[in-house]
Order: sequence, then C-alpha cells, then structure tokens
Amino acid sequence: MTADTPNMRELPYSPRSFATATRAPSGKRLFDLLVVVAVLPFLLPLLALVTAGVYASMGRPVLFRQRRPGLHGRPFTLVKFRTMREAVDCAGAPLSDAQRLTTFGRVLRATSLDELPELWNVMRGEMSLVGPRPLLMEYLPRYTNTQARRHDVLPGITGLAQVSGRNALSWNARFELDVWYVDNQSAWLDLRILYRTVAKVLRSDGITQSGQATMTPFTGGVGAE
Repeated sequence: MTADTPNMRELPYSPRSFATATRAPSGKRLFDLLVVVAVLPFLLPLLALVTAGVYASMGRPVLFRQRRPGLHGRPFTLVKFRTMREAVDCAGAPLSDAQRLTTFGRVLRATSLDELPELWNVMRGEMSLVGPRPLLMEYLPRYTNTQARRHDVLPGITGLAQVSGRNALSWNARFELDVWYVDNQSAWLDLRILYRTVAKVLRSDGITQSGQATMTPFTGGVGAE
C-alpha cells in the first residue's frame, strides 16, 4: 500500500456500498440547492444570533472572507463567521491562532456554526455541501500530483476527512481520504457523510490537533504530517 492509497479497511464506509451508484454532478448540484433552500428559513434566526454574538465579542467585520481554491484550483471567496480577533505583538506580527481565538470563537468552531455562511458559496455554485475542504491558496504548489486531485470536484462544507477525524488527522490521512472521495463519490456516500457530520458536530470530535488551537500548516510533500 502506498501513501496515495488509503487503507480501505479503515474507511468509514465499504466501497461495495457504492458499486452500483450513479455519478451525477448535475444531480448533486440540484440536491445542494434543494437542501439549502429547505433549511435556510429555519437557520435564519440562528444566523442572526451568531451574527449578534460575533459583533458583541469581536466587533466588525462579522464575516471572515478569504480567497480559497475551488474546482480545478480556481480561486473563489470563502465566507465564514469570524472566530479570531485581530491582534498583533509589539513588533506588529499577528499573534498565534491560540492567542487570537476568542471564547465565542471556540464555541463556533466546536459546533461548526462558523461554517454556516458557506451556504452562500453553495448557492453560488462555488462549493458543495459535501466535498474536500477548501484549504489555502498557498498550498496549491505544495501538493503532489495525487494530492492535487482533491480539486477535481467542488470543495465542500463537510467531507469524508471531516467525518473520519476532522482536524485531528494528519495531512497525509486527510488528503488520502479526499482523493478516495473523488474516486468514489456518489449520492449515497454524500448522504452518509452528511449524517455522520451531524453526529460529529454534536460530539465536537476532532476540532483540533493535539496541542494545537487549529490545524498546523501544510508544508508540502507526502511525508508531511
């Protein structure tokens, strides 16, 4: 088994479950839109409460915007709720994530409520509900050819790596799961991932790596942990 091939026995789903599944990108897009339209009216009060909480604890801006690579690496603007305050040291350098992450921000990350504005990205067709998470633009030249295949599909709000360990996984493990998803995507797999996402959020599993406030940066290469 190579670093590019996940251990199938350790995956949360058996590939036999998807042997007869039909891949339908247009159907996936329709499913995304139907889900967003159906749940958005119920989420509006929650969105208002989180907006008020972010404003009260961190001020403006309420939203965090950043360019991220989408399908085939094309950049788009990701939208999330802010979880960190803007703070620098005496030399003007930004403080660490652990120092900038607010108490309310920790709650948002633990419950994944900071991801809710990404529904706007889904509606715009820049993201899907399920797919590899959009990482940083600066990571693009650091991927191996195999790791770069994670951009062969739309990025997602949640994904196989998120329900298999989230940020507690090493980079290698996350990328292996991302590529496995690209090769085995199906409507049934997406439904299973969405179901497991709810369970993960309720348990607040895998929010951070051990000893880290957030995920450590990806430095490149197959051996990167």
